[in-house]
Amino acid sequence: MNKILADKLADYVQLGPREYRAFCEIDRKYFVPLGFERKAYEITPLPIADDSTISSPLTIAKMTMYLELDNNVDSVLEIGCGSGYQAAILSKLVRRVFTIERICKLADIAKERFKKLNIYNINIKHSDGMEGWGNFAPFDRILLSATAIEIPNVLFEQLKEGGILVAPLKKGNKEVIVQFKKDKNNIVAKELQEARFVPIKRGKE
Repeated sequence: MNKILADKLADYVQLGPREYRAFCEIDRKYFVPLGFERKAYEITPLPIADDSTISSPLTIAKMTMYLELDNNVDSVLEIGCGSGYQAAILSKLVRRVFTIERICKLADIAKERFKKLNIYNINIKHSDGMEGWGNFAPFDRILLSATAIEIPNVLFEQLKEGGILVAPLKKGNKEVIVQFKKDKNNIVAKELQEARFVPIKRGKE
């Protein structure tokens, strides 16, 4: 079934061989709520808890490709772990994944999922993601999995020179996925496409 989903995604997104293999290896059914297993291989978002969602696998695929994960990328910081599906996909593409979740219950569930699937290169933290994770910075890539009004400077400070940050941003009455590249301490932004994510929240629960 994973291959069926990967083939569906490849019809919409030009997945590289590594990304295609990652979607084949990570079974989405382990990340959806009970009762939704039959929808795990559909290209649709699903609810999880506390107004959060597990993003459509198509969205996950696009965000993954926007990170431009070549073989030189060692570490990725994800803001907004949610179900853990995005982090699990990233775990097949880079050596170290750091993911932050502000809702304790979701962080605990994701941690158990990673353990059950024998994924040991993901570090998860219950915290306010917009503060980043300074102890392990700088990161090659940073990904926001929820819509922000603006990107805090602390996240750009935790991004390596030459690194990429991808985030959905609120712009007027729409949301746009923006790719930021850090070039000689300058930040170059590129708007990629409109999207729909849950809004990012500060603090932790």
